[in-house]
This record gives sequence, structure tokens and C-alpha cells, in this order.
Amino acid sequence: MELGKKSTYESLYNPDRLFAIPREIKRNELGITAALPFSGFDIWNHYEVSWLNQKGLPQVAMAELHIPCDSPNLIESKSMKLYFNTLNNTRYDSLAAVQETIAADLSECAGAPVLVKLDRVDGAEVPGMKALSGESLDHQDIEINTFEVTSATLQTVGGRVAETVYSNLLKSNCLVTGQPDWGTVSVSYEGEKICREGLLRYIVSFRNHEEFHEQCVERIFLDISRRCAPDRLTVSARYTRRGGIDINPIRSSEPIAVVLNERLVRQ
Repeated sequence: MELGKKSTYESLYNPDRLFAIPREIKRNELGITAALPFSGFDIWNHYEVSWLNQKGLPQVAMAELHIPCDSPNLIESKSMKLYFNTLNNTRYDSLAAVQETIAADLSECAGAPVLVKLDRVDGAEVPGMKALSGESLDHQDIEINTFEVTSATLQTVGGRVAETVYSNLLKSNCLVTGQPDWGTVSVSYEGEKICREGLLRYIVSFRNHEEFHEQCVERIFLDISRRCAPDRLTVSARYTRRGGIDINPIRSSEPIAVVLNERLVRQ
């Protein structure tokens, strides 16, 4: 286990660099001991993928990974970077062969099928930057003195609504390294109107919290569900990159038929 330690650069194929973390550890802490109360995916974008063709010529690509939230394990992000590094001096016959290898290795580590899509950089168009739909919570003139996670500020204020709100002020820290993780969180729901001041205070309360991206989104989903009891709820977060990878979890009370991977301006 190399988490939190100085790592040796390794550039020949080695799937053992992948490190699985059981999701149940944090889910037990959140009170999830039976069926999951949500569906969803963790969408990873990796912009630093490279390998060699059979003549030794470097190839470069971008990877999009979809890890289902019902997989037994999440994959620790540092181990993911170390694993992709082991492809750098490894020879493959084709892009398809690389894609199949990655999909098999990640699926084994996660304990469930992982979708992997590789796109060559040559000729690729830059995906358009998207602005989130809904209304921003961030322009409220409020004073905040608490930077420890508390769900006590979450409450409804009466009146049924179907709305989407978001905040660019989500920040937490990596559970292993303590490094900051910056993100934008979107809350789409139907039910009694949620107090926007209380929701913003709650989001900001993650500022010094140490937890992985996936776990933060699940905590937000469960806290809103338990405190505000919406009829329908989807919580998603788009995080900025660290080490060439951004991670974007989505959790929903409704089945997710289509998973959109639209970049925000900070990505």
C-alpha cells in the first residue's frame, strides 16, 4: 500500500498498482447497511494517457471512465495515476487493445464492469464548456463561521417546488493526502422548498472536511434526503483536476438512463 507515501515511477505495465477501497467502510458510517438509497456513477476524465505502438512510437489519448456506484470498491485516485503510468513504455497493437486492458483491470479492481472510452488527441475537438442549469446559491450576503460538516442548517421553508440549484463553493480535502479538492455541486429536487441559506451554509461546512469525492456526494445526498425528505433528488459534483484526473460523482433517487459528461469552465 503506497497511499500517503513517496512513490517510485514505474512505466511498464503493472495492474497491481491499482488500489481498491471498499465503499462499505464509509457507507456504514453514513448508515447505509442494506440496499443503496440511490443510483449513479462516478465519471472520471483522465487527460494524460500514453503508451507505445509496436514500433515504439508514443501514442497519446484521453480516457473517460464510468464506475457504477454499486461497485463494491472505489479506486483510490493516486493508485489510478500510478497504474496509468505503467502503460507509458508498454507496447500495444492498437488503441482497442489498450482500452480492453484498462477496462479489464479497472473492472477487477472495482468489482463491477467499468466503462472505458479512449479518444485520440489528434483531431479531437475540445468539448464545449457548459454552464450549469439552475440558480446559483453563491451570491447570498451571509456570514459563515462554521467550517465543520453539519446538516443542522438543512431545512425546508414550505411550498412545493421542482428546481435545480448549484454552488461553486464546494471544497473538501483528500482523506489520504490532505490536499484540497475543489468542486461545483448541483442539487436537483422536487418537494418542499429547501432553505437556500441553510443549503449554502451546509455546502461551505465541507471546507475542512476530509473525505473522497464519491463519499462527499453520498453524504450530501443522504443529509438532504434525511433532513428535507424531497420526493425526488439528484446530487452531482464536478471536481477540478489533480494529476490529470477529474472525478465527477452523481447520485440520484431515480434510475440514470443517460450519463452526461459535460465539462464546466474550471475543468
